[in-house]
Amino acid sequence: MDTPTALLPEATIVDGLALPLDVALCVDLDGTLVKSDTLVDSTLALARQKPQALLQLPGWLMQGKAALKKHITSAVTLDVTHLPYNRELIQFLEQEHATGRAIYLATAADKALAERVADHLGLFTGVLASDGAVNLAGKNKLAAFRDRFGDNFCYIGNASPDIPLLTHCQAPMVANPTAGLKAGLRSAKVTPVRSFIDKASTLKAWLKAIRLHQWSKNILIFLPLLLAHRWNGGLITGTLVAFLSFGLCASGTYIVNDLLDIEADRKHLKKRRRPFASGDLSAIKGVAVVVLFLLAAFTLAFLLPNIVTLIDSSQTLLAPYKFVMWLCIYAVTTSAYSFSLKRMVLVDVIVLSGLYTIRIIAGAAATGIPISPWLAAFSIFFFLSLAFVKRFAELESLRLRGAAPANGRGYLISDIEQLRSFGSASGYVSVFVLTQYISGLNAEPLYTHTTRLWLLLPVLLLWISRLWLLASRGELDEDPVVYAITDKRSLLLGALVVIIVISAL
Repeated sequence: MDTPTALLPEATIVDGLALPLDVALCVDLDGTLVKSDTLVDSTLALARQKPQALLQLPGWLMQGKAALKKHITSAVTLDVTHLPYNRELIQFLEQEHATGRAIYLATAADKALAERVADHLGLFTGVLASDGAVNLAGKNKLAAFRDRFGDNFCYIGNASPDIPLLTHCQAPMVANPTAGLKAGLRSAKVTPVRSFIDKASTLKAWLKAIRLHQWSKNILIFLPLLLAHRWNGGLITGTLVAFLSFGLCASGTYIVNDLLDIEADRKHLKKRRRPFASGDLSAIKGVAVVVLFLLAAFTLAFLLPNIVTLIDSSQTLLAPYKFVMWLCIYAVTTSAYSFSLKRMVLVDVIVLSGLYTIRIIAGAAATGIPISPWLAAFSIFFFLSLAFVKRFAELESLRLRGAAPANGRGYLISDIEQLRSFGSASGYVSVFVLTQYISGLNAEPLYTHTTRLWLLLPVLLLWISRLWLLASRGELDEDPVVYAITDKRSLLLGALVVIIVISAL
């Protein structure tokens, strides 16, 4: 409810500067009020919801940037309730709104989108935005301000296109300013009276975005080499190169997944803190890093055979580019997973478990060491159990909060018991496969004391059973890999596995 006119002050104090109430406060949207770029967010939503519409982008762009924004805004409805708003700026606007100041949302975004943002926040007197014909940015925005307010306006911006407005307004303010804006204001000898900073450390954000902890999955690439007991320098180096190549490729695909899932992540209790969903990182920079990482990954993959031979001239891979083929399969599969497969019930968990097995096969391709059918069978069932427990934990978390699934994966809360049955059975089948390997003749050429390998069974049974018990209690992180590398008991059991295998050699 607005404050009665008789009680309104004549001016408010902004960092020691008195700003008369008759000065209109104009606020930019993209990068300022919202930490992300709504045009990019809408385009990503278009790519996920209507990928065929992406073919129309060149034609829309030829009609002008304002027309492009209008077409994209009409094609998808961006969820404005979960956008990453600048919390410090919102608090300031609420204070100014309470004094009765006229506040305008002034943005180059399309008017339809801007009006939905304004309606959601309920803080704005009016909206100035692009209308499909005129792109309201830079000089166009300044001209619109002067037509509406003369020179009696204050502006809050974040990027270089805002320099003309900040240099011609009263009490210029910035929010999460870019390096270009800071440099431009210094050149113009303009000092902002206030900065609204709501952003995480860029370095920490990137480390989180590329998910370095997920590189632990790529240790599977070393399995063929370790289980074959081949300690050749060339093969070890080749495996290290393959590990790095897979890591870069995986990080690139994780970023793609996060970009496509921005809207869904913003509705999630934990995933909304991811760097792109929270607006701490630019989606455009994310795309650039994806390209860079994939180029580096495939460059290393093509160089791998030469590196192996360079380290040990006696080692020549019979199928030198087989690793490249499996890296391509991994990249294509993960991309397909991000675009559509993860929204197919049960298909998603089959694909996830397959991606683990692909890592083992890629490790074999990088060294020329064939993997046994026993290892392939064990990995399929074991990692299928992990994939099921991930989906189970997601649903259990929702059930405990009384929420309904909203990520479009197709699972229902009522599926919990069935997923528990699928996943626990798959985990125990993997242990059964291990018993068949140990009891057969395949292990004898590699191990002197094969009977000691039976000690692996209670360790694996304990870990799998505990994993599912914690998931059933709602105590498991949704990602079992994070659980495995951070849980002390899991690390202890992992060390015990290594000790048992070494003692059996």
